[in-house]
Amino acid sequence: MAEYDDAWMERDLVGYGPDRPAFAFPKGAKIAINFVLNHEEGGERSVEDGDEHAETTGHEFGAVLAAEKGRRDPATESQFDYGSRAAIWRIMKLFKKHDIPITFYAVGRAFERNPTIAKYAEENGHEVAAHCYKWRPYTGMSDEEEEEYIRKAVNAFKTTSPSGKVPSGWFYGRPSSRSVHLVNKVYKDLGHEFLYWADTYADDVPYWTCRPGGSKDEGLLMMPYSLDCNDFKFWISHYTSDEAFEKHIIDAFTTLREEGLEGKPTYLTVALHSRWIGRPGRLQTLKRLIEYFNQFDDVWFATREQLAREWVKQHPYKPKTA
Repeated sequence: MAEYDDAWMERDLVGYGPDRPAFAFPKGAKIAINFVLNHEEGGERSVEDGDEHAETTGHEFGAVLAAEKGRRDPATESQFDYGSRAAIWRIMKLFKKHDIPITFYAVGRAFERNPTIAKYAEENGHEVAAHCYKWRPYTGMSDEEEEEYIRKAVNAFKTTSPSGKVPSGWFYGRPSSRSVHLVNKVYKDLGHEFLYWADTYADDVPYWTCRPGGSKDEGLLMMPYSLDCNDFKFWISHYTSDEAFEKHIIDAFTTLREEGLEGKPTYLTVALHSRWIGRPGRLQTLKRLIEYFNQFDDVWFATREQLAREWVKQHPYKPKTA
């Protein structure tokens, strides 16, 4: 296994301190909202798709399941199928009604198995960010094996996109310590833009780090993601009701909007999964949240790519000096 320079993930517990940089949004908005839809269905672990065992997490059973090697798990598979067959279109109809662009954290294999969703996302103004090729842990692999997954992901996005667009943003969810190095390497080899990395929870606004494998003048933009305003908490039973989930997100919105009114706007990430929020009994929660946000005239609904490009424009990378 190759040795990697871990300077890019040097821990910084100071950050911006009490006076974070200003983040100006279009039309004077005081808060940006980024809806992220994790599209993993069809890209989860399954024996039918060549994995050793079925997926053990992220389903309605509410616990980590023991998986039998070499045996399919039709009950779990069908839950993921629901997200791709039915729930996704219920969710997309809602966002289309309110003209809200969102970010897909898309698994490349999921797009390959239902390219209609890839086509719809691009043609309706949504961002596609890479959730790698399979939704699985990436620790324990060799460098070569993980790099192969990255290259397969790039090919999957390129071939399912109507325009051949390759995502500029990445979020693994379960990365290895070498993942960001390998994504940067592959993108450099293939000539694609690697704009941001989202496997971080360290702040409320973007921040820069040095780019792994790059020169001292090259930075990598880190785009913090959300684990608390995330419907996966239904699976781990942190939210025992839709109302609790809804209230938590509204409270987060209120706090961040108040900070925006004080002159320091930031963004709120609301993280979703089709197979959860797209169930009939949960969709009304999303509907109420959108209607609540729309009461305010100082909200900007943005994709992560839009937010990243605004940050790059307003706060370009400045290499650290010794």
